[in-house]
Amino acid sequence: MQHSAHIAIVDDHKDIRDLVGQYLQQHGYKVSMAESGAALRKILESGDIDLVVLDIMMPHEDGLTVCRQIRSATEVPVIFLTAMAEDTDRIIGLEIGADDYLVKPFNPRELLARIRAVLRRVNSLPAQHKSAASDKTVRVGHLRLNIARQELLGEEGVGISLSTAEFRLLKVLVERRGTVLSRDQLLSLTAGRTADVFDRSIDNQVSRLRKKIEHDPKNPSIIKTHWGGGYSLCMDVDPE
Repeated sequence: MQHSAHIAIVDDHKDIRDLVGQYLQQHGYKVSMAESGAALRKILESGDIDLVVLDIMMPHEDGLTVCRQIRSATEVPVIFLTAMAEDTDRIIGLEIGADDYLVKPFNPRELLARIRAVLRRVNSLPAQHKSAASDKTVRVGHLRLNIARQELLGEEGVGISLSTAEFRLLKVLVERRGTVLSRDQLLSLTAGRTADVFDRSIDNQVSRLRKKIEHDPKNPSIIKTHWGGGYSLCMDVDPE
């Protein structure tokens, strides 16, 4: 049930943590609070966090850095709280994997609505294969992928350089191997947004990724196209 979701609130200001925490608890959510990225990591070790509300401007370790660390190890959705209204700050946050953002000062009702929307979207996505996400290194055909280190090796152990977007796309496909993912689903899982009518970013990323990992990009054997449906990883994923 959505209302029993467990939300982690990360903000160095206790008054904001308390205000948001009490409001979400009143609406049926389980809440854990953290004053820093280090405190959040301890909470995440429990493994039952459904969404993180994360302040960007924190001392020692800012929210952007914390979000990158979360994204390297988990698909837990993130909503940023930011006091900065510039578009560049919002874009950076979404590009590194945040699912949404809210500018301070904010109405708790709006935060609640955004939490509900993100959870609905995430819960509608295909589940990932837990084993692929937890193994340090997996083999995909002739490829060896280390998810934690964001490292991809080809034949004879030669490193293959991937952009952040390309790695995120490959990681999502590996974690949901055999599942056909639409362009909208891939955008939601990799960039936390939905596509507009003319958005071809996923197609472009798949094309670039195929050129790097397929023996014959024009006749791909790893990433399969499903016309009108999307893409899937059609190789077995085996732990090493």
